[in-house]
Amino acid sequence: MELCWHGRGGQGVVTANEILAETAIREGKYVKAFPEFGPERMGAPIRAFTRISADPIKVHSQVYEPDVVIVLDPTLVGKVKITAGLKKESVILANYPGSPDELRDALQTDAKCYTVDATRISTEEIGRPMANTSMLGALAKISPIVSFASLEDQMTTKFTGKLPDKAIVKNLSALKRAYTEVR
Repeated sequence: MELCWHGRGGQGVVTANEILAETAIREGKYVKAFPEFGPERMGAPIRAFTRISADPIKVHSQVYEPDVVIVLDPTLVGKVKITAGLKKESVILANYPGSPDELRDALQTDAKCYTVDATRISTEEIGRPMANTSMLGALAKISPIVSFASLEDQMTTKFTGKLPDKAIVKNLSALKRAYTEVR
């Protein structure tokens, strides 16, 4: 399974990519996960890539034909090449307030699209528009990459000692809401 993440610097794209990779490793899978950096600054568009497999991974390049594209920032729709390299069976998951059909129209694609208003969820649950954990919840719902329970465990492990317990609970709440609200 190959994934391509799109977001902006400071939105947690790299952290979400790391949490997904660490979760897959805990489940006994092989993983390659890395960001693509250039002269990025806070707010600049960035990408990250993840490969997850039951077998050792021998490919050491960026993902050119993703199975799943994850968009953390809805303002990137129509501004960056989100649909580049999509295969017939590829899916797009976007932090997007509109419907999947509206996203498909905006991207001018035939790909299967899923949407979740992760910005709204994270603002309501966490208190700020940090959509990365919400997007992980939605991803767990639309794809069998990792189990939701493993994702919850890994987020708790990763954030323990780094965030206050109250903040961890808020992030887990955002994760669960996005899991249930993705469409």
